[in-house]
Amino acid sequence: MTARQELLAEQLAQGIAALKLSLTPEQCTRLLGYLQLLIKWSQAYNLTAVRDPGEMVIRHLLDSLAVIPYIKGPRVLDVGTGAGLPGIPLAVALPDLQFVLLDSVAKKTRFVVQAISELRLGNVTVTTQRAESYRPEGLFDTVISRAFGSIAEFIAVAGSLCRPGGALLAMKGRNPQDELTAMPQGFQLRGVARLSVPGLDEERHLVCLERFDS
Repeated sequence: MTARQELLAEQLAQGIAALKLSLTPEQCTRLLGYLQLLIKWSQAYNLTAVRDPGEMVIRHLLDSLAVIPYIKGPRVLDVGTGAGLPGIPLAVALPDLQFVLLDSVAKKTRFVVQAISELRLGNVTVTTQRAESYRPEGLFDTVISRAFGSIAEFIAVAGSLCRPGGALLAMKGRNPQDELTAMPQGFQLRGVARLSVPGLDEERHLVCLERFDS
């Protein structure tokens, strides 16, 4: 391990401790392996605008892991996963849950498939489709995304993929109170959690919605 890799490993370990999570050394190694793959592939595929590895630990790994307390299993869907965020870090940290990572951009899902293969993640599948046309065999206990612009659009596109009683989670920066004045029929707001991402001096919020039983 190089000196730079040792620094990243220590940064990740400190962040995981600050989040009060318990991850094994193997899980931490996989998270750092994912980071190295993301750095390598981004040189050609422009998968992330974040280039500094230390910032990637914060903005990609720790930002994703911060939502773990809100994830319901056993089936989780990451809509608009892009380069595998938050789906891959969550799948590494929650090996007993089954994840589907969905994105319509083939170059991104090619990377995600490669990353899953190299990291040997047996609890993840990848689908290259638009969420509007995705028809899974069963609905999901949690549907999460950090890629959608508005809550209304997220519900319209992905709400039907969440099982009744399941959680629809939207990762946001600032608290989007102006988007929460009226919920579409069949959904209710459970709360807006303020997330504390170690090392990040910016606001992070998680909008927690629930689909009504029907």
